[in-house]
Amino acid sequence: MNSLEDDEQHQSTIIKGPLDGLVVLDLSRILAGPTCTQLLGDMGAEIIKIEHPKRGDDTRQWGPPFLRGKSGADTGESAYYLSSNRNKYSLGIDMRSEKGVEILKDLAAVADVVIENFKVGDLARKGLGYDDLRAKNDHLIYCSITGFGQTGPYAHRAGYDALVQAMGGIMSITGQPEEECGTPTKIGVGIADVMCGMYACNAILGALHHRQKTGEGQHIDISLLDCQVAWLINQGLSYLISGNLPERLGNAHPTIVPYETFPAFDKDFMVAVGNDVQYQRFCGVLGCSELSADPRFATNSDRVRNRAELVPLLRQFTIKQSARHWTNELEAVGVPCGPVNDLAEVFSDPQILHRGMKISLPHKQSEDGQVSLIGNPINYSKTPVTYRKAPPTLGEDSIEVLTKYLQKTKEEIDDLAARGVVSPGDP
Repeated sequence: MNSLEDDEQHQSTIIKGPLDGLVVLDLSRILAGPTCTQLLGDMGAEIIKIEHPKRGDDTRQWGPPFLRGKSGADTGESAYYLSSNRNKYSLGIDMRSEKGVEILKDLAAVADVVIENFKVGDLARKGLGYDDLRAKNDHLIYCSITGFGQTGPYAHRAGYDALVQAMGGIMSITGQPEEECGTPTKIGVGIADVMCGMYACNAILGALHHRQKTGEGQHIDISLLDCQVAWLINQGLSYLISGNLPERLGNAHPTIVPYETFPAFDKDFMVAVGNDVQYQRFCGVLGCSELSADPRFATNSDRVRNRAELVPLLRQFTIKQSARHWTNELEAVGVPCGPVNDLAEVFSDPQILHRGMKISLPHKQSEDGQVSLIGNPINYSKTPVTYRKAPPTLGEDSIEVLTKYLQKTKEEIDDLAARGVVSPGDP
């Protein structure tokens, strides 16, 4: 019995995910598309990840760090790649060859969803565009992720996360204030890619619901830049309503004060005072009740207008005690607060561990046979997400995929591998 069948037999004994039985042909790489397909995979979909037969997904080389292997040396599995590719089956295939394209067409004919992030027109020139594939599968949902969309003056451009963060406005409002010599700053993770993947996942789920009602597939056109502009949310609307450009405020909030980090004597902590009562309690804990009675700071509107005067005064008090002291005291009176944790503190936090946000899965190349991963935050009451498979090694599942979905024989697969059309993975 092959590994796909083993997985299916095991899964038959447990609760299935909400997308159980859905087949996704994943032609994407890097982060936006793989984020989307990992979410779909966690919800039970079968994800067939197509990779270059020799170098694989670009992110496999984006390290260090790499997963440490059994010999103690680094493997070819980067942390970046491992972050967004669990619950997938890797098929290494040469898309430049006619036979490789033919195999992809055959897989698309039995798939429910195709997702790709090639430049506009690249796949159509290979005969793998939406119109080409729906000719054999009119129920197909085909999701195209690009930097700038299928239309418009920038459609031909390649898109990268940092570029889109810059062009989409988020960098202009992130970083320390101008008067503190701050400069526009990108967010510390590839958030434009990640959010695009999440929007893409939602779009696919909506298209699946439409197909269930009508039987119709469709093409989804989604871009990093569009998604980046969409999640400017309140800051974007502040500009559209007022015409005033938002300023960089560091860790502060543009319309709520105090709502930012404050220094304790050991580390910073975050305070999110949401109303005037909480502000009064905050001042009471700090031992500066006179600042809550001061007419300059009585209401949130007053505090926003006079933040430059208020915040330095508050910091003179917070620096006197530890972050733990302040967070314990403030939490006791109902003032939202928390420490500024580094990642070691995050992944040892009892709440994070209780919620299953740090997981591990068996990995055949790992030094200890396991790979640590970040869990999925979705908690269904009836159809929980499942972690069925660690991020695959390159071409790990080529034989199983070709056998199951296209009924290829061992001889046919050996011939394809000998011709360089597919990568058969590890023996």
